[in-house]
Amino acid sequence: MTETTNGLRGSGSAAQAAPRNVLFLMTDQHRVDTLGAYGNQHASTPVLDELARTGTRFDRWYTPTAICTPARASLLTGQAPFRHRVLANHERNVGYREDLAAGTFTFVEALRERGYNTGLVGKWHAGTEQDAADFGFDGPDLPGWHNPVDNADYLKYLADHGLPPYEISDRIRGTLPNGGPGNLLAARLHQPVEATFEHYLATRTIELLERYADDFRTGRRPFFLELSFFGPHLPYIVPDEYFDLVDPADVELPKSIAETFAGKPPVQQNYSAHWTFDTMPIEVTRKLIAVYWGYVALIDREIGRVMDALERLGLVDDTAVFFTCDHGEFTGAHRLHDKGPAMYEDIYRTPGLLRVPGGPAGQVRTEFVSLLDCTATILELAGIDPAPAVDSRSLLPLARGEQVPWAEDIVCEFHGHHFPYPQRMLREDRYKLVVNPDSTNELYDLHIDPDELMNVYEHPEMSGTRSRMMRRLYQLLRERGDNFYHWMTTMYDVGEVDYDPTQSGLDETTYRAEPAAP
Repeated sequence: MTETTNGLRGSGSAAQAAPRNVLFLMTDQHRVDTLGAYGNQHASTPVLDELARTGTRFDRWYTPTAICTPARASLLTGQAPFRHRVLANHERNVGYREDLAAGTFTFVEALRERGYNTGLVGKWHAGTEQDAADFGFDGPDLPGWHNPVDNADYLKYLADHGLPPYEISDRIRGTLPNGGPGNLLAARLHQPVEATFEHYLATRTIELLERYADDFRTGRRPFFLELSFFGPHLPYIVPDEYFDLVDPADVELPKSIAETFAGKPPVQQNYSAHWTFDTMPIEVTRKLIAVYWGYVALIDREIGRVMDALERLGLVDDTAVFFTCDHGEFTGAHRLHDKGPAMYEDIYRTPGLLRVPGGPAGQVRTEFVSLLDCTATILELAGIDPAPAVDSRSLLPLARGEQVPWAEDIVCEFHGHHFPYPQRMLREDRYKLVVNPDSTNELYDLHIDPDELMNVYEHPEMSGTRSRMMRRLYQLLRERGDNFYHWMTTMYDVGEVDYDPTQSGLDETTYRAEPAAP
């Protein structure tokens, strides 16, 4: 399951003798195919590519759910969304819990108990009433889902440096059925790079890193520091240098731009209409993708400033560095934008990089891993028992180059964004099963159809695969305690049932296995 470029292997899986510092670099709504390290020949991502070259690149890194707040709550807790029950973003919530329940375990509180400095600069979006400071994070309070360009600390930063305010033009958006403008997708920003919100976030991160470095040198107090960009989440608002960085003619459109939605859940075509895809010429889609790549390049530049500071402060050999995001982005794939009720690879498979001091360089791992696994990894780096992170498994053995038993599939979930829409997904090497109880189920053969254009769920020759995967998903959901399996018990072939699915308590003997005759 492992490929390396230099043949190096790690030597052990024991916890570090001393707690490690952790620099956690995170973006929002970030496609895996925007990075040079993942094969984009037109990418301008030298900093993240260098992190991949000097550490481990995970090729099958998935989000537990492709929606911001639930994914971020899962990172905090090491719990799958169905377990912590923060299931939707505040901005589109239709009644789900908006904050973690009191007393819920989070890795940041465990780190602080261990004596760590803990900081978060940037996007929080893991709750509504509780902010990052409530959980013990240092750093400016920056609520919301997009760059809060009216934030007092950001405005002070602009004033202190004599920088111009936020101003945009060249807006890109479609047209709604009523003739009104659709969601803003991109715009040109009339500020120099030094005035961008991304530069501001990197600057504040470096300031906090310098403070933590002093504590580490003088008192050996370790730190966890997260830089969480609001981008490249749409709308892609960047200055000229990055708005025009990529020539749209160099953009290869995703093959799924040919999506017809034939044999797919109807919600997908409705969602395409919501994002006004068909009201924009295909040249506009090319430009949107080009600007999106430019946005990633801007973020890479700002991450470079932080990585330079880490080296300047002499912290590289004492600090584990993560890079990942909460979920992906459609950016025109399947004639969609944003994320939503469609469990395609575009939004569930994400970049995941990890460099651990002393670990092999240039390593590529192909195990199925998750954003959830960061929680246990952070705890192990700190010498803390990761047991409370119940749905999380430490990635350190993989990052050290070890060969360890690992699950050959992964389960992801979704609960809704603009409206409730429960889904579960089972992804294995070749096939992906998506269960949509109120609609059309999906099955994709990713070896012959990596763009997920043909739903083969109803194809007769797939009956064996369909049945096997449905039973496997059912078993995994029951083991996890995810009550979604109740939908499956009476609707699909899930094999032997050993309980009364009506939950009436009146007919258990019908389902209880009888002892074999002597």
